[in-house]
Amino acid sequence: MLQQFYPQVPHSYSYELNKDMHFAAAHFVPHESAGKCVNVHGHTYFVNVTVAGDELNEAGFLVDFKTLKEIVHDRYDHSLMNDKKEDFNDKNAYDFPTTEVVARKIYENIQSYLNGMDNKPQCLQVLVRETPTSYVVYRPKNGGK
Repeated sequence: MLQQFYPQVPHSYSYELNKDMHFAAAHFVPHESAGKCVNVHGHTYFVNVTVAGDELNEAGFLVDFKTLKEIVHDRYDHSLMNDKKEDFNDKNAYDFPTTEVVARKIYENIQSYLNGMDNKPQCLQVLVRETPTSYVVYRPKNGGK
């Protein structure tokens, strides 16, 4: 079991949910200044997602933990992230599969799902740990990206 403390997001919602998960994936950064990262290599990514809201759904959940795992794990586990063209490309640095962009894409995919829920929970933060010593936190500014 992971026992990790994460940066907290100040908010005024009644409920806050955090989901830890991990996935194994390969990637490369398609830019000459990325050093060794221009080569295909892999990581076991550890992810923490923070979702908050004031209303529970008809099942008594803010959002089902299983659904959050499906949105992230099922999309990326055992993949070459560069092949996920719906998320990444090699033309725009804001779409390269860097840890920063992976965190933002996870947020966007989760928030897209949450937007369809009647109780309207919000994804407040996504933390992606690429190595034991390096992680990125993505927090959307008010109104999204």
